[in-house]
Amino acid sequence: MAERKPSRQQVYTLLVEIGRKKGDGLPKEATGAALMVYASGVDEAEAVRETVAILKQADTAPLDVSGYGTLKEREAEGHDISDEERALMQRALDENAVIVAQVTPFFD
Repeated sequence: MAERKPSRQQVYTLLVEIGRKKGDGLPKEATGAALMVYASGVDEAEAVRETVAILKQADTAPLDVSGYGTLKEREAEGHDISDEERALMQRALDENAVIVAQVTPFFD
């Protein structure tokens, strides 16, 4: 049997759509929002689970999560990644955290 290597945390870029919930902190007229999130995990599924759990604790209503991969995967796809984004990704990795980088409210 092959020896298992220790798991390695990576940071995943996620786009989370949230609905409205009392106390969510969104503008009164908003119908929901999109959150750009950097989340650490051993795989994308873990990063998504952790993100959803934390967003629920923060009184938001996560509806949908789209994954955009790791930094290396995004670079391979030709994404333009700013120094600010890279710094937030590194912080998410260093702190084993979920970082909400951007909130874009939706209005009808």
